[in-house]
Amino acid sequence: MASHSSEPTTDKPKAAKNGLYIETWIFLGLTAFFAIAAVIYAFLAPTEPVGIVGLALTAGLTLIIGTFLRFVSRRLEEPRPEDNDDAEVSDGAGDIGFFSPGSYFPFFLAACVALVAVATAYLLIWLMVIGVGFLLFVVCGFIFEYHRRPAHH
Repeated sequence: MASHSSEPTTDKPKAAKNGLYIETWIFLGLTAFFAIAAVIYAFLAPTEPVGIVGLALTAGLTLIIGTFLRFVSRRLEEPRPEDNDDAEVSDGAGDIGFFSPGSYFPFFLAACVALVAVATAYLLIWLMVIGVGFLLFVVCGFIFEYHRRPAHH
């Protein structure tokens, strides 16, 4: 027998408080670790600037990623299945936005990047220009692979 209460019943899962919360703090924690490691490395090996710069740049990169995730997490409208404690495996199923399996553009993109890398290694300017031209062509094809013109009504 159905309940006749005045409260509406919804089977909607609870929204996560902070989407991407864990990922944000992982990257911000890594920022602190790499910054401290850079300072310690600077005291232990002051004549090795490459390691200091590498650790400082890594700290900066993790800071950029962490702050990006922090700002993006506020703009999520729907909670991700990863952030819901009561989520099922099937909640994360479906299209996740990658390229289609039948697309050849990732292969051509990798081939063009390899061509530009080899041209850069041998300092062949003419081959770099050709490779970048092919690269731009392939990137445009990759972006507009499934683009359809709006209907003319």
